[in-house]
Amino acid sequence: MEYGCIGEHLKHSFSAEIHRELGSYRYELQELAPEEVGAFLTAGDFRGINVTIPYKETVIPYLSYIDEQAKAIGAVNTIVNRNGRLYGYNTDFYGMNALIARLGLSLAGKKIAVLGTGGTSRTACAVAESLGSSTVLRVSRSARNGAIDYETLSREHADVQVLINTTPCGMYPHPHATAVNIADFPNLEGVVDAVYNPLRPQLVLDARARGIPAEGGLFMLVAQAVRASEIFLDVTYPNEVLRRVYQAVLRQKENMVLIGMPGCGKSTVGALLAERLGLTLCEMDAMIAEEAGKSIPELFAEVGEQGFRDLESRVISEKLALRNGLLISTGGGAILRDENVNELKRNGRLYFVDRPLEELLPTEDRPLASSREAIRRRYEERYGRYCAVADCRIEVNGDAADVAEDIEREWKQV
Repeated sequence: MEYGCIGEHLKHSFSAEIHRELGSYRYELQELAPEEVGAFLTAGDFRGINVTIPYKETVIPYLSYIDEQAKAIGAVNTIVNRNGRLYGYNTDFYGMNALIARLGLSLAGKKIAVLGTGGTSRTACAVAESLGSSTVLRVSRSARNGAIDYETLSREHADVQVLINTTPCGMYPHPHATAVNIADFPNLEGVVDAVYNPLRPQLVLDARARGIPAEGGLFMLVAQAVRASEIFLDVTYPNEVLRRVYQAVLRQKENMVLIGMPGCGKSTVGALLAERLGLTLCEMDAMIAEEAGKSIPELFAEVGEQGFRDLESRVISEKLALRNGLLISTGGGAILRDENVNELKRNGRLYFVDRPLEELLPTEDRPLASSREAIRRRYEERYGRYCAVADCRIEVNGDAADVAEDIEREWKQV
């Protein structure tokens, strides 16, 4: 291995894609069992590596040198081999600091709760203290080593203003898990979550649903990787590199989701965008029909709207929400259930294709929009909902190619 990342479970790591965007060096992922870590480091058959869960502390005894910041935190996530001597650093501090800055949060004078007690939690505590937080609480299930437990946090510290999650709660393949209930903290001003897969873990979605600024860990992951690459190669990148790499990785991992009325042109626009952007097109109604083994009108006739909606929710949750790089063309009513919106936003950005009512045409294959009057009723019922859940509203002022161009332009600017 020349450069790479070691950890216990790396199947869903984004690190290789990030370093591929950063430079011309080869970067590999290597899973190690706990008993293999020592032999790997002693052999030193690498130039530079990143270290992830659960070995950020395990590696320390094998190092010849530890950077002062890493030493103060007590965790190392970057190791460089210089003539057989291993030098340890912590670039997570840089990444966490960059994520908080991106979110626009001020921690000065604030009460902070850091969820978890591993290496990343110590980094988060160090960052919070460096930014002037008045109180930094460490929270764990066991309440050992100066931490409090979650029950105490909710009961005695409801005035916490910022939550920083460093636990794996919400990480793939258990995206619905959260360490705390957002509702227990009425003074909350922001949520920072180190989980990056999915892009928006449940804690972030719960916070955003309440209008609280919140962000998952992808920007932190990219920022720490940029700093690690600088250490690997002994270079300094321009500030533009972080933004460029983050944008490139986000575009690889985020789903584009088209929502809107039946007949608004989602399918046609979706096909154009999928071809232009190299995304995999998923027609939700076609997936539902395939799952049911019958057409949408047949399905409605057999199980009614409730049965159709139940199947629609299952397809979203089980076949779409946790995948990456998709262009999802939804059915007109897919966003009526909060759970569906939650799932689609987990890895997706929602675009409302807003075609005027007078241009929407009824078709027989849409049971709830098969007449002019039915379309008008659906439009009046749903328009406010489309606007409320969309991340971006695209007003239709031209043909499908124009709409696709408008969406592509916005997509590349995010």
